[in-house]
Amino acid sequence: MKKEEEVIFNQFFDMFNTEGWKQLVKDFTDAGNQINVVEFTKDEADLNFRKGQLNIIAQLVKLEDTMKTTFDDINSDENN
Repeated sequence: MKKEEEVIFNQFFDMFNTEGWKQLVKDFTDAGNQINVVEFTKDEADLNFRKGQLNIIAQLVKLEDTMKTTFDDINSDENN
């Protein structure tokens, strides 16, 4: 892994350990639960809008796991 990549991963890992990050993930998870209620969907356009919102929320909520998996995969590939 390049030094620059390692610095970026470490910055992300530092961020993930903050209370602010944990609160942000909780807030987005709560918002996702509210958005993901089909009975309040008005029409197809609203449904598609909600799907987009949920996609972005999922990406943010899963970012920590995604970064850890990517980091582990890179290190595993380098050690083999």
